[in-house]
Amino acid sequence: MPLIEARNLCKEYFQKNVLKDISFRVQSGEVFVVIGPNGAGKTTLLRILDLLDEPSKGTIMFDGTTINYTTNRLTLRRRIGMVFQKTVLFNMSVFDNVAYGLKVRKEDGRNIEKKARDVLKLVQLADFENKNALALSGGEAQRVALAQALVLEPDLLLLDEPTANLDPRNVSIVEEALSRVNRENKTTMIMATHNMFQVENIAHRVVVLNEGKIENIGTVQTIFGISSRFLAGFARLENVFSGFSKVTREGTSIVDAGDGVQIETAFEKTGKTTVFVRPEDIILSSNPIVSSARNSFEGRIVEISNLGSIVRLRVKAGRDFTVQITKRSFNDMQLNIDSKVFLAFKASSVQTV
Repeated sequence: MPLIEARNLCKEYFQKNVLKDISFRVQSGEVFVVIGPNGAGKTTLLRILDLLDEPSKGTIMFDGTTINYTTNRLTLRRRIGMVFQKTVLFNMSVFDNVAYGLKVRKEDGRNIEKKARDVLKLVQLADFENKNALALSGGEAQRVALAQALVLEPDLLLLDEPTANLDPRNVSIVEEALSRVNRENKTTMIMATHNMFQVENIAHRVVVLNEGKIENIGTVQTIFGISSRFLAGFARLENVFSGFSKVTREGTSIVDAGDGVQIETAFEKTGKTTVFVRPEDIILSSNPIVSSARNSFEGRIVEISNLGSIVRLRVKAGRDFTVQITKRSFNDMQLNIDSKVFLAFKASSVQTV
């Protein structure tokens, strides 16, 4: 039985159809991510799932029970947590902000103290409990907002762009906390995001929303494996290159991306072409790479982003390439800004937009 099921949801605001016949199921313990351009209806969908707004048409099933906005809405809503993109904190300590929901529910004082401190440790704010929440940075404040939701131990956690505009360190902390809670507590999560790297990191399934309708739904591999101008239009795809493509005698194509960069692809196409390569599909080495990969370039590191166990590098190799490697590999190669590196990726890793 799914934890939550949307059946033919529609929502109309001021005679405009914001959601149009939305149906899906989310299994217990699943991380279900909603992607789509601005205005697609993602926030509206989350507000309906949080039982803040009532759909114009359609029904929601929660743990086998049909939501009735007159009789059982408030009872079921206690089992749902929500983290909004914009945080709203109280003018009190970080600890009191996190403990507030537990106090409203009249939990035992010892339980409140333990749960609040445990969740502050989870979001790496254990040393901030006595600090005024309004004096925090944006990233710290968002981690408090996440702690406020997690401390209530919801069965369903809804997240609306929870890491938008956060620096890499805060993004990493939030993602690690979410992954741990999902892994250890089996908390079901539905999250809206524009961050495709984040989608690949934590999603079990993805739904693509556009103009209030579901365009596609499936695994990360299924959704990102589809060549789609629509997907590229809103997703923060990296290593996107445009140029003139020519077919080779071997049945591949060479795309002239400019600045001396020639990218070989596994498909045949002639004319103006836009392609992209995922950062994790690029092999990086401090020494020349000997492999069957059709694409190899020499460059220098111009930017480093530490994301916990992962490091993302921007490499200038004629054009700028974003590469993702493990922290261990980064340390083993003793890389730094201006380090010379070598890149390689297969022709089959090049996808067309």
